[in-house]
Amino acid sequence: MRKRLLALALAATMALGTVACTGGGDTPSVYFLNFKPEVAEVYNQIVAAYKEEKNIDVKVVTAASGTYEQTLTSEIAKSEPPTIFQINGPVGYANWKDYVADVSDSELYKHMIDKSQAITDGGKTYGIPYVVEGFGIIYNEAIMKKYFGLANKAVSISATTEIKDFATLKQVAEDMTKHKAELGIKGVFSNTSLKPGEDWRWQTHLADVPFYYEFTEDKIDLNKGTPAQVTFKYGPQYQSLFDLYLNNSTTEKGQLGSKTVDEAMAEFALGQSAMVQNGNWGWGQIAIVQGNTVKAEDVHFLPLYTGVTGEDKQGICIGTENYFAINNDISDASKKASLDFLYWLFSSETGKKYVTEQLRFITPFDTFTAKEVPNDPLATEVRTWMDNKEVKNLPWVFTVFPSQQFKDDFGGALLQYAQGKTDWAKVSSTVVDSWKTQAAAAEGS
Repeated sequence: MRKRLLALALAATMALGTVACTGGGDTPSVYFLNFKPEVAEVYNQIVAAYKEEKNIDVKVVTAASGTYEQTLTSEIAKSEPPTIFQINGPVGYANWKDYVADVSDSELYKHMIDKSQAITDGGKTYGIPYVVEGFGIIYNEAIMKKYFGLANKAVSISATTEIKDFATLKQVAEDMTKHKAELGIKGVFSNTSLKPGEDWRWQTHLADVPFYYEFTEDKIDLNKGTPAQVTFKYGPQYQSLFDLYLNNSTTEKGQLGSKTVDEAMAEFALGQSAMVQNGNWGWGQIAIVQGNTVKAEDVHFLPLYTGVTGEDKQGICIGTENYFAINNDISDASKKASLDFLYWLFSSETGKKYVTEQLRFITPFDTFTAKEVPNDPLATEVRTWMDNKEVKNLPWVFTVFPSQQFKDDFGGALLQYAQGKTDWAKVSSTVVDSWKTQAAAAEGS
């Protein structure tokens, strides 16, 4: 669809005799096509502050919700196209690779904490992530301390931070289930929400782990877009953690088809569970629950351990679907001006204040200190894991999943499995078959 739209837009431009070029000669221009309507007003304030400090104009246009690709396709063909735009990861790069400039020498890229998170191709960098999020197993340290203080606990470790693999997590979770009355919880884990539309924690986020290991082992270049097929070779490891959730939950398996993420977060907030899988955005859901008993200082992350060899060095899943790209079809002066604006936003005191307090971004740049994050405990946790040099945080590879239909097929199979209506072999075959079908459909669109 994007290619068809682009072809139409380019044809219309050529028919008008317009040359798609901006910032001609030595006169630079900066035009940012914003992806997020909810922060449009903040960007208006940002460019006003930049004008005041640097006396340089920046144009910001915000695409309507759900129309970014279509808007970009139209705008990129104009005589004054965006100089800064967004690509949504490897798939976005594959679509727009003819229009993105190499930013390997930019100051912003040089200040990335983990340069492996950038979009690279052939040793060059084409997309710089500007906001990151993280997910894992959120736990309530107050409940965990209560468990580790039990005289008759079945584990030898004495702190949650000593859980560094699936075997230990399983031993702790199953023993906590035996002691749930003493701990005052309904289950170790909040409900495994499998209601259609509420199952993204499993068919997208948890699935990130097995596919990361599969793609890494098979040396798959994700910058080429969605692989044509997968084997789901780490499906058994995925199943191990998924089963642990199901078997040590606040909720009976037969009820999971009607359960929601909000309900899962409320269970955690009310102290009915000790753990819940979710991301740093989950603090907002926890904090607003009436009767919330969880203190900010007790909220922390564990990685998604599944039993993969060497996972004691695995961190949480940290990534993004938001990357800055610089238009390659503009003057060098406009490229420099655009990169200068972005570097100011993420390095100057004025810019960083907007990023942290109003955009509320966790950034991947070392220009921010560990304290310069949004004011919530899970954002702080993400930054702490980012700064931990002893572990490898897993990147988001779900950005190359072939379609929403694939995710829905996966989620539907998980629900059938949880309810005892099918076996794991069927789940695995659904994943493999649906991926192949949907990847082929996307390639042909």
